Amino acid sequence: MTESGASERADEQLPDMLGIHEAAQHLDVTMRTLRFYEDKGLIAPQRVGTTRIYGKREIGRMQLILRGKRLGFSIREIKEFLDLYDVDPEHVEQVRKLLVKVSERISELRRQKRAIEQTLAELRLIEQQSKDWLDGANGTAQPKSKGNDD
Repeated sequence: MTESGASERADEQLPDMLGIHEAAQHLDVTMRTLRFYEDKGLIAPQRVGTTRIYGKREIGRMQLILRGKRLGFSIREIKEFLDLYDVDPEHVEQVRKLLVKVSERISELRRQKRAIEQTLAELRLIEQQSKDWLDGANGTAQPKSKGNDD
């Protein structure tokens, strides 16, 4: 779950510190989302009184969290990746674990894809059988109009 180059370039233009509203806007999430991930221990914005301040590190972590969620990883799995990032300066263990999890996720999505394809085929069959039955129940097939089929 490494960041893309475009994302990193966009972050270079970010101020060093953002309030929760600005951070939410930048990440295209709600302030509630930021508080949720803070409550889960995935991000730890600085505090100035009761105000949350988000630095580049927290913005980067949020980008990784959001990417992980998009890819279907659980909060627990994302937390494991982030924790490894903090303790493994060379990121070797993080990448190894990521590779295993990505392979598992690919296998899971392939299984889901096969199940969806099977369900679609069955639904198409039922749809066609239903149309055929209705055509037969009406006694005669409905004539198709010529010309405009709007």
